[in-house]
This record gives sequence, structure tokens and C-alpha cells, in this order.
Amino acid sequence: MERALKELEKVRTSPEPDAVHDLRVALRRCRSVAAVMEEVDPDRSWREMRKLGRKLFGQLGDLRDVQVLEDWTKKLGPESDPVRLQLLAIFEKQETELRESAMWVAGKFDAKAWKKLEAGLQRRARVVPPDGLAAQCLVLERLEAAKELHTRALRAEKPRPWHELRIGVKRFRYTVESLLPEKYELWGEHLKRVQDLLGEVHDLDVLADTIVHAAAEESEETRTRWGERIASERHARIETYRQLTLGKTSLWNEWRMGLPHGETLEAAALARLRATARALDANLRRTGQVSRLAMRLYDGLKRAQAAPIFAENSLRKVLRAAARLHGIGAGLDPDAPQKAARNFLRDLPVPAGWSGEEWGLLINVVRYHRGEQPDTQHKSFARLAEAEQQAVCAMAGVLRLARALRKCGCESPVGLRVEKSVDALIVRVPGLQESEEAAARLAAGKYLLERVLQRPLIVQTATVVSRVVEIPRTEEPPASAAAASD
Repeated sequence: MERALKELEKVRTSPEPDAVHDLRVALRRCRSVAAVMEEVDPDRSWREMRKLGRKLFGQLGDLRDVQVLEDWTKKLGPESDPVRLQLLAIFEKQETELRESAMWVAGKFDAKAWKKLEAGLQRRARVVPPDGLAAQCLVLERLEAAKELHTRALRAEKPRPWHELRIGVKRFRYTVESLLPEKYELWGEHLKRVQDLLGEVHDLDVLADTIVHAAAEESEETRTRWGERIASERHARIETYRQLTLGKTSLWNEWRMGLPHGETLEAAALARLRATARALDANLRRTGQVSRLAMRLYDGLKRAQAAPIFAENSLRKVLRAAARLHGIGAGLDPDAPQKAARNFLRDLPVPAGWSGEEWGLLINVVRYHRGEQPDTQHKSFARLAEAEQQAVCAMAGVLRLARALRKCGCESPVGLRVEKSVDALIVRVPGLQESEEAAARLAAGKYLLERVLQRPLIVQTATVVSRVVEIPRTEEPPASAAAASD
């Protein structure tokens, strides 16, 4: 954001093509980071920053497009070519008008508001440390989105898929540059090369479309000649792109191998979700206590073979993430926190390493971790398959009981255990308060879980037995020996 203000002063002084380009790149970097961070932290400051720079960014884009088309026209057409002369006349007129418009918008840009936003966003950006696991997960999501666009573009020759790929690569590049500076040291040159190739393909497509409209009265032979030149230049760049991105030495493979896999990917996805919790949850200490209690309960129920649903390995991952996120709703809407959390998570892209089904389960667990019980009268819950409904009830039930235990004085999972009797399950909890209020809280907290278990769940206070190990005494060594030892 500081760089954008410096480039703004240069444009205000002299709107040369390089200055216009540098300011637009600086603004694009800011907007790219804001778009990524909004997926982690929905604070309105990110949206305000993008909105504040939007008009200037758009005006500079229009001006820059004309300048680039003018350069291509000079490169591809002989000086006496009638199409060249006609296009340059059009571009010169447009450039004059657009420069005046851009200068007016640049002069009106609110640098004071920009600086104020910068101070706040600098603090908020700390929830995603550069080169950390959360940053790697966000970059991987951009990579996967761009790679999908890459696959589509290779199947088509039309301009639109290649234009969309250009945007996807651009987002990926600026996200790497901002969040993974160490990786950018290695990948930056190739990322810029690929982006430039795709940018030139787009420029040529725009020029071809411009000629169709601007040179409609010229002879077919002249227009065909221009079409062949543009097609040749476009083909050369697409072939270069293919050489860089296909086969064993594909840049896509290189970039993917440099990002998390396997267990590291799961840890990165969880770190990305924890960043959201840090941004929105006002009481992280309480959330951490509930999370640890919930995981201890889940593992205890699994060991006790309390119900078949707890044997599902993937559910532990879902519960762990839901436990970390269950407190974000109050930061979104204090009046309806569960629904606000559900809506926010539902609008996010599925994190890297997660399936759509797993993400859907997490959203519903966060939605029903407190308040009204999940019911088939609720549309989102009713759309789930029966097994998925059972999983949501099981995990939401564990979270509800964990919250109740914390409110009843249990702040640590140490010593908590689950035992299975003939007709009930017994949860023994050290430090549990015994009162009518605590009994009422526990009864409400365990109700949903009892629905899943189809048997009573008895919560009892357990005594923590401390083990004292007596260290045998040894005679002190003589003074001389001690001195020698020293």
C-alpha cells in the first residue's frame, strides 16, 4: 500500500506508460492480497481498500490497454499500412481522453483514507504469517484454481478460456509474491514469464477484435493479412506456454511439488482455518479449552466403541476443524452467531485437501454446536444423507458436551476418560463442579449425543490421583571429590 502511494505521485507528476503500468501493478498487488485475506478474515477494511482503489485501477487499466495496443500496432504493421494508420489515429484520440480521465481520478484519490486503512490492515494481516502453513494453503488453493483454468484453456482456441487462465495465473503469482516470499525467490522469474505470455495472447486477441470493428471498410486482403500476423504471433506464444507447462518438466508440477502434501497438507488446511479463528474469535482461550475437551471426548468415545459413527477416521479431522471454528459467529453477527458462521463458511472455497462432503459436514457442525437441535425441518440439514445427518449430530453433540463441561469447571482434558458399561456410557471428568446448575447444563449439553448413542450418558466427577515418586537419598561426596568434579 505504501508502494501504491509512491507510484501515485509519479503518475500525478507525469503519466508516462511505465508510470501508469507501475501504479496499476502496485494497486493490483493490494487488491490481490485483499481478495485472499477476505477468505480468512471478513473484516470490512479489506473490502474498503479494494473499493477505494477500484476506480483508479479501472481507469489506469483502460489507459494501459490502449497504450499496449498502440505498441502492437506499430510492431505488426508497416508504416504505410492503412489499417495501422487508422488504428493509431483511433488509439491516439482514446489515449488523450483516457489520460485526462485517469489524471482526474488520480488527483481525487483519497490518500489519507488509504493510509488509515493501511495502519489497520497491517495488524490484521498478521493472522497469516508469511511462509507459514496457512499462507501455503491459501497459495495452494490459488494454484489449484489456476491449474483447472489451464486444463480448460488447452482444450480451446477461443480467447475467453485463455483470458480466464491469464487472470488465474496473475492471482496465483501475486499471492505467492505476498504470502510466500521465499518461494517467490525461486519461482518469480517463471511466474512472470508465464503471465507475460498469457498477457500477450490476450493483447493480440483484443487487437484482432478491434480490427474487425475499426477496419471493416478496408479490403478483405488487408484484413486477412493482419489476421494472419496476429494469429502467428498468438500461436508462437501459446506454443511457448505449452513447452513450459506440459510434460515432465512442467512448471505446474514444479509449483505443486513445492507446496504441502499428505499430512503437511492437512496441517496447512487446519492452520488456514485457525487463522480465521484468530481473526474473528474474541475468546481464543475458551475456544482452545473447548477444542481440547472435544477431541479428548471424541477419542474416548472411539476407544470405547460407543457407536459405529465414531469409527469413521475422516470425522476426527472435521471435528478438529469445527472445534477451532465454533466461536467465529459472534464476530460476524452477535445476534445470530451460528447462522452467520454457517453463511460465511458456505461462501468460502473448499480448503485445499478437503472434499466438498467434508466441508459440508464442518459447516453443519459449526451451525449446530449450540442452540436449536438439528432437525429434518431445517432445509440444509434435511438435504444431507442419513449417514451425514448422523455424523453431524455426533460431532455437534461432542462439541455441545465439551462446552457444557467447560462451563462446569473442567478446563483441561487431563484425566478425562470414557468407560462403557452394560447399558450406559460413563464420562469421568476431573474437576467437575457438582451443583444443580451444573447438572442442568450437563443434561442439556449431552442430550444430542445421547440421541446418537441411543443409550444414557452419565457424567461423573473423577478424582485425579497424583503419583509421588520418592527419590532415594545419596550421601554427599567428600569436599575434595566435589571440588574435583567441579
